[in-house]
Amino acid sequence: MRRLFIASILSLGLAASALGHSHSNQNSFGEERRRKSLGFGPAHPHAVFHSSPYQIQTNGFTSLSEDTSPFEVARLFLDDLLGSQLDASNRYKIRKDSYTDKNTGVTHIYVRQLVNGLEVADGDMNINVKDGVVLSYGSSFYNGLTPNPMALPSKFAVHPHREYCQILGDEVESRVAAFQAGQGGQIPMSSTPNHPDAHLMHLHDSNCRFQDLPYDMANADADPLDFRSALLQFMIAATPKDKVVNDILANFDGHVDKMVVTQTQHLTADYGQTLEMTVDNVPDAVSPVKARLAYIQVPTQQGPTELNLVWKFEVEMQDNWYEAAVSAVSPHRIVSVVDWASDAPFAPIPQKEATYEVFKWGLNDPTEGERTIEKENFDPLASPQGWHALPYANDPQMAGVRPKNKDQFRSTTTTWGNNVFAQENWEGQNQYIRNYRPDHQDRVFHYTYNPQPTEKSDGLAEAQKYINATVSQLFYTSNMVHDLYYRYGFDEVSGNFQQHNFGRGGAENDGVIANAQDGSGYNNANFMTPPDGQNGRMRMYLWNTAIPFRDGDLEAGIVIHELSHGLSTRLTGGPANSGCLGWGESGGMGEGWGDFLATTIRAVEGTTDYPMGAWAANRDTGIRNYIYSLDKTINPSTYKTLDKPGYWGVHAIGEVWAEILWVVTQDLIEKHGYSSTLYPPIPDTAGKVPEGDFYRPAAGKKPLVPKHGNTLAVQLVLNGMKLQPCRPSFFDARDAIIQADEILTGGENFCTLWQGFSKRGLGPDARVDGRTPWGGGIRTDGYNAPARCADSS
Repeated sequence: MRRLFIASILSLGLAASALGHSHSNQNSFGEERRRKSLGFGPAHPHAVFHSSPYQIQTNGFTSLSEDTSPFEVARLFLDDLLGSQLDASNRYKIRKDSYTDKNTGVTHIYVRQLVNGLEVADGDMNINVKDGVVLSYGSSFYNGLTPNPMALPSKFAVHPHREYCQILGDEVESRVAAFQAGQGGQIPMSSTPNHPDAHLMHLHDSNCRFQDLPYDMANADADPLDFRSALLQFMIAATPKDKVVNDILANFDGHVDKMVVTQTQHLTADYGQTLEMTVDNVPDAVSPVKARLAYIQVPTQQGPTELNLVWKFEVEMQDNWYEAAVSAVSPHRIVSVVDWASDAPFAPIPQKEATYEVFKWGLNDPTEGERTIEKENFDPLASPQGWHALPYANDPQMAGVRPKNKDQFRSTTTTWGNNVFAQENWEGQNQYIRNYRPDHQDRVFHYTYNPQPTEKSDGLAEAQKYINATVSQLFYTSNMVHDLYYRYGFDEVSGNFQQHNFGRGGAENDGVIANAQDGSGYNNANFMTPPDGQNGRMRMYLWNTAIPFRDGDLEAGIVIHELSHGLSTRLTGGPANSGCLGWGESGGMGEGWGDFLATTIRAVEGTTDYPMGAWAANRDTGIRNYIYSLDKTINPSTYKTLDKPGYWGVHAIGEVWAEILWVVTQDLIEKHGYSSTLYPPIPDTAGKVPEGDFYRPAAGKKPLVPKHGNTLAVQLVLNGMKLQPCRPSFFDARDAIIQADEILTGGENFCTLWQGFSKRGLGPDARVDGRTPWGGGIRTDGYNAPARCADSS
């Protein structure tokens, strides 16, 4: 049966589909290689986020004494909340990436549900505890009947992949019809490369081209414990390469036989009793694939969810890094898939600080100022050994070298350090260790940048002449972002990116691999965020939107946006869970936080209108639908805007979230004033952070509170990420920010925040009806702040 199906597919040929598949799409900026990306999953209608004491309803659970361990508080709370649901087959595990925020004192505890000894991959709970009190919690725990360990999906189970593709296909058809009608006739899609919904078409083709493959290849006799066929079917759907698809289909059984499966370890610590395995020789994967059994929640036509047995795969490819759940039982349906790519004191090593000729911190792009000589920002809290030193034991370049002292540090003379590895990647491949990077014995990274107009065919060669300046800028900006976010709480225990963590907790060996002038495309950038302990990977591109070409590495806002994907992904749902911002409103906010932080970092007092990506794209209005502005005639975005055509994708959703945060921030600035720098003061020699004009005077055990509106906004946004649940909605993220203020300031900005959110329709009376996981639904703007704020408007 399988071979007959394959033969029929091959006889039809696998040319790019009419919806604009694969590698050579064009947009109004010129050439652009659209990166294929899968992203969808089941709905969780039972998921909750309770962020006030009045919402936390349990069977009589009360606060405990302040000195009670927060983990004991969480355990007692869980037992009380779950009650009769807990039995020998239905348990939970508190994850080891739980941590206490050293500034706020809040312990963020992450819990994974276990059923029949297996993890429920989307059964997540985050509990926020301080001084014996449960401040808030979010939960998507399965609350139905426990299935037999190897039970088949019921006939009522909804197929999330088919449902997603049906809804998305209907949307594409309606928009294409409207576009064609507006053009005066039936125009073939292949002749409309500038169709306003080209992204939607590409999204449909990326996700839905092989939606029927599992059913056509179904094998009733397949062994559910042999996951190789399930993985290979996923690779057919995931690869952007028609050649690979044809090869797999032509020799499916041969590829299955070539896969080498290795058992790696028992995952009793976090994921029950499932054996994790790695698989070599997987077509189009660039590293061994990780695989383990799990359950996932799937809605049914009757309403409640049921548990389906799946194989959970982690697949690293050239342009993608997937976390996928595929049905263990044939047909091997893709149920869920998240692309991790989006779009003690010690003595420092005596060394001279590096210097860099760059566009200094705060200058967004070459139009805002000249390059100057800037010093290595040696922050003893964020980067204790500076930007160019790391232990031999944590240095990928020193693999096999055994120093006398395993903690011995190596000081480099290139753009290679503990936080960031920056280099060219002209070949567009995944290798980076031996790629070119500037090297100066005295760490004096001063290089000319003076690109000249050329023919477009020579634009790449002209840009490559200035690779030393480009890589130095990327290294400088990326380290500045690392140190800034560290000071606002993105530290080791919360999952930041460092090769060595100085004994301060968290998983190591995950500095950012930052590729400049990446050869895999133009006019784009992306960031891959695997769980804590695995390197983040950022790829920056040239933009052929002007002559000479413009280098995205030199537009700080683009670099900040990409690095912020790592921030929001690691902080939401815990550092060991990279699957919480995959699609819909959650995925959109992952984009929006990047725009918001990039805009806040570049902003100057008194100016409130900023585009995103304007220099690189060579467009005054930038790469978004609107520039960020307080003026509704310039940016009319409200919560309801998410219902408009063109707002299906995560970038458009993110624009709305960023605009809302921008409006809220301006209200905080109006109340608290403006700081000319977002960067906190450097600690003194005793390690104490001076208050200066940055923080309020310290009072007892109270956390450090930024004094000014713009610095306070950044702190509340990051603290809110830590509080919100996995797969948050706009409402969840809003409520988490308001609770973050309650924890940090005692709630003194309650009305300021609510009024800011309400200005753009996200007040307490906002609602959404018929929400889908991917962003669908009918929204109603809410412009009224809570009644208690009536006198403060």
